[in-house]
Amino acid sequence: MTRRGSGTRPGAGTRTGGWLLLLALVCALVLGPAGSAAAHATLLSTDPAEGAVLDTAPERVTFTFDESVIGVPAGIRVFDATGAELDSTATVRGSRLLVDLDAEVPDGTLVVLWRLVSADGHPIGGSLSFSVGAPSDVVDVPATGADAGTEAPVVLGLVRGAGYVGLLVAAGVAAFSVLFLPRDRIADPARARLRAVARAAAALAAAGWWAAVPLVALYQLGLPASALTEGSTWSALATAEYAVPAGVVAGLALATGSLPGAAPGRMRTVLVTAGCLEAVAAPAFTGHTRAATPEALVVAVDVLHLAAGALWLGGLVAIALVLGDLARSDAGAVVLGRFSTWAAVLLAVLVVAGTILAWRVAGSWGALTGSGYGTLLLVKVQVAVVAIGIATWNRFALLPRFRTTPRRRGRGPTPVPLIRTALAEAAVLVAVLGVTGFLVDRSPENPATVSSEARGVTESVRLGGITARITLDPPEVGPATLTITMTDAAGDPAEGYEAPRLSLTSGDVELGEVAVSSLGPGVYAGDVVLPTSGDWDAQVSLRTTEFDNPVETVTFRVP
Repeated sequence: MTRRGSGTRPGAGTRTGGWLLLLALVCALVLGPAGSAAAHATLLSTDPAEGAVLDTAPERVTFTFDESVIGVPAGIRVFDATGAELDSTATVRGSRLLVDLDAEVPDGTLVVLWRLVSADGHPIGGSLSFSVGAPSDVVDVPATGADAGTEAPVVLGLVRGAGYVGLLVAAGVAAFSVLFLPRDRIADPARARLRAVARAAAALAAAGWWAAVPLVALYQLGLPASALTEGSTWSALATAEYAVPAGVVAGLALATGSLPGAAPGRMRTVLVTAGCLEAVAAPAFTGHTRAATPEALVVAVDVLHLAAGALWLGGLVAIALVLGDLARSDAGAVVLGRFSTWAAVLLAVLVVAGTILAWRVAGSWGALTGSGYGTLLLVKVQVAVVAIGIATWNRFALLPRFRTTPRRRGRGPTPVPLIRTALAEAAVLVAVLGVTGFLVDRSPENPATVSSEARGVTESVRLGGITARITLDPPEVGPATLTITMTDAAGDPAEGYEAPRLSLTSGDVELGEVAVSSLGPGVYAGDVVLPTSGDWDAQVSLRTTEFDNPVETVTFRVP
């Protein structure tokens, strides 16, 4: 016979072990090696370089980025100094943009306006100026879609926020209806009310997610609204931009369409749950999660994050809607007991998943405080903390009071305080989703990368079968960045047997090995401080196989 001495509850050890296992997993994920930042693709180098003066016109202009990019219609245009457009052909090969000059190029300044889409679905753009013979005194280049702004419009953030609110409320309320409501007939009126709310929220989600598609097209391509009548606008969108709204709508249709008016059987419960999971999983397969590493981990954590958020927000909305009726019987206490137990787990999941996502997407903890994306993310965290505070008050103050209040004349305790705090908590979570709507179309700026306006000096060497381009930016005394970009014979990103090693020396001054970090496939960069001018030798070594380790040296002139 088991004794229950010392206040120990059955299963307490198991729960403690589960929490310790969760804590160990969190530590392993958070303290493990970080992947490269998932910011917009960043221009590493150009050939010719920005501001270069050439004796003869090049046949091809090459842009090299730190990750793969996607071309857009009319995204690349070349102009001479008078504003006349020159014939050109643009080709994207992985992380490189190749612009072939198809016609004779006049002497003077040329300007290449470019607009592309990053792997995370966000547009990037800029311009490259160089001269043939001598720079032109006056450069008059017309405005085009290629140089349109790359900041997401406010209306897109609002539409996305509405889509997320509809998605999480619909999936959460539907799941709550089959997982937390009692299966006796006393809950049938509550079940019918939740079904109506879930379907209304699903309609809002469908409207929000599909309304975002044309806005994303105009945002990515830098086109006016009139371009929506052209077929090329729609065909230029990535498949994911259509697949994600379709997945959200299909999942919610299955979930809300399977909600019964009475206690659900096993098959109905499975269908509703499957539909909810499909709906909340769809958004994880595009945007920041597809550009972060390791992709499988980030996608899985994002799905878990959205699923927990749906159950939390949907559960709060459901509690506020049905607690008044259920409080007249023991069903109210049963439902609150079930949901409050799960709410603590959901909060833990949201905190852990949100922390991992923030780190993996931002690429570093410093990016959370040094970029607009990080600032917005911190605002989201602060708002979420308010919701957690309300949830704590609800769980440890109001809920015990509700449970212990005695019944009088067949009437249960008043649920009004619980309903009010649940609504307040839900309102704060809606605000969190509003911020999320704007976060989707922003990305952290990586301070270690070289911008499109860089004026760095680049030298190339061969390391076995790999071509390495080493860039020093800026080539002057003071802080600078040393970047190495490695490609194979086909021009695709290449990696060695291990990360490359770089060191800098100038005469008797030795800076030693430069600590570099990965910015993407085949791209590494590190910060240095050049104390003096003169010729600086950058030695680069790369272990191309287990036994081969070629070493080359390039020289940079620092005035």
